[in-house]
Amino acid sequence: MSSNRRSKNITEGVARAPNRSMYYAMGYQEADFKKPMIGVANGHSTITPCNSGLQRLADAAVDGLKAAGANPQIFGTPTISDGMAMGTEGMKYSLVSREVIADCVETCVGGQWMDGVLVIGGCDKNMPGGMMGMLRANVPAIYVYGGTILPGHYKGQDLNIVSVFEAVGQFTAGNMSEEDFCQIERRAIPGSGSCGGMYTANTMSSAFEALGMSLPFASTMANVEDPIVAHTREAARVLVEAVKADLKPRDIVTRKSIENAVAVIMATGGSTNAVLHFLAIAHAAEVEWTIDDFERVRQKVPVLCDLKPSGRYLAVDLHRAGGIPQVMKTLLKAGLLHGDCLTITGKTVAENLADVPDAPRADQDVIRPIDRPMYDHGHLAILKGNLSPQGAVAKITGLKNPAITGPARVFDDEQSALAAIMAKKIKAGDVMVLRYLGPMGGPGMPEMLAPTGALIGQGLGESVGLVTDGRFSGGTWGMVVGHVAPEAAAGGNIALVQEGDSITIDARSLKLQLNVGDDELAKRRAAWKAPAPRYTRGVLAKFAKNASSASSGAVLDRFEP
Repeated sequence: MSSNRRSKNITEGVARAPNRSMYYAMGYQEADFKKPMIGVANGHSTITPCNSGLQRLADAAVDGLKAAGANPQIFGTPTISDGMAMGTEGMKYSLVSREVIADCVETCVGGQWMDGVLVIGGCDKNMPGGMMGMLRANVPAIYVYGGTILPGHYKGQDLNIVSVFEAVGQFTAGNMSEEDFCQIERRAIPGSGSCGGMYTANTMSSAFEALGMSLPFASTMANVEDPIVAHTREAARVLVEAVKADLKPRDIVTRKSIENAVAVIMATGGSTNAVLHFLAIAHAAEVEWTIDDFERVRQKVPVLCDLKPSGRYLAVDLHRAGGIPQVMKTLLKAGLLHGDCLTITGKTVAENLADVPDAPRADQDVIRPIDRPMYDHGHLAILKGNLSPQGAVAKITGLKNPAITGPARVFDDEQSALAAIMAKKIKAGDVMVLRYLGPMGGPGMPEMLAPTGALIGQGLGESVGLVTDGRFSGGTWGMVVGHVAPEAAAGGNIALVQEGDSITIDARSLKLQLNVGDDELAKRRAAWKAPAPRYTRGVLAKFAKNASSASSGAVLDRFEP
């Protein structure tokens, strides 16, 4: 092994003696200074089941790194539980936490001059935040996903976190007993692991496997099952080999590998949040990738997997059916994946998939064959029009009719919108507009799972449209359009919508249109005034001041020359 950066620095002379002394205090021996120092970014937290099972993986990573001849150094990263914060003021910190996590990884790796980093995460923002930090630091790195949760059970039905949000709507509509509602609440989350459907956490873990930054089969393991521990040790060994080979994240994360990741997101029916996060990841990697590239990939990649929220199965079912390698091999054989992309194993995508069957097994129906997809085209459509000239994101799987024109029902916050749904003031044919919830306006672009879950629970998921400059949970489905840009707080046309205006959502023609004349909109714009910031100090104020548009990833370091 060539001398690592730390060894070269520390052994230059007596000037580095104080530096060495700090390491002797932690038990280092003379020989340790010739070993690579590998950071372990540990997202363990007791705040959420997504992260409560990560410590044993961090311990396994430490064991694996030591066995491979490296010196592991653990540092922490924070997490915000989207499921717990949903519908509250705390949800505004969720997207902010992506940036904080990225900063933590970059700061610790750079500040301590580490030779590599293994990032372990569970909840939604752990993944993009960790990846962005890895790409900024650009030392050899690997992502270890903490694993998905097992389903809960009640009356013969599998349950997950979205079951609870939809139960709220069913209960308030009078279609569920109080006993059933309480039992679903108690049984939906049976233990540790990230939310079980193809929601944001599992979407991003699957995408990282396709990207080449995680090991094959890594993204759909269950947190509470033992194989994930051995997998983590193997990830540590692979990372040490990457350090020896000087294989860095920006060698792996390229335009072609991002296209592979987005193809898998489309094939698995993944979360709308993946659009926002991969725009941010591409920015961190300095790779050219725009919101229009998602639509380009969507047009050619079918939805192959029957997964929740709009399908039937969970991530554990996908794992048993062959996992992401089977999805990737199916796409590769169809010419829809770049097989020559390098991965963290040192092998190409095609080499990693060499032993995977060309087609899914016939004894399962989680993964469809390429000639019998769930849908012929991907599910994350980029809509544009006078309501979203920079683009908006619609999730169109599971809809019988992906178009609606109806009267606007306008809300300037999530809470009043949810109250209207719960009071049964929203009717079939309405188009709800939830605004001032973007990166700047929220601030922090909160997710709207509480309103969308309530609509689904009341049976209005396909007959009521919902348009917002905020985000949606990966568990959301229905006639919903998010990430509208420019956002209301920045003076986007969504700020000019008035109660009763006609709005068209049409995923077939990729249109999001406010059916109001240009002259009338000009009058409204002349009268519009930007609202005062909701926060003037602290992290939310900093995010509101610096965040870019959702159409460019809502990142904080997109500085114009």
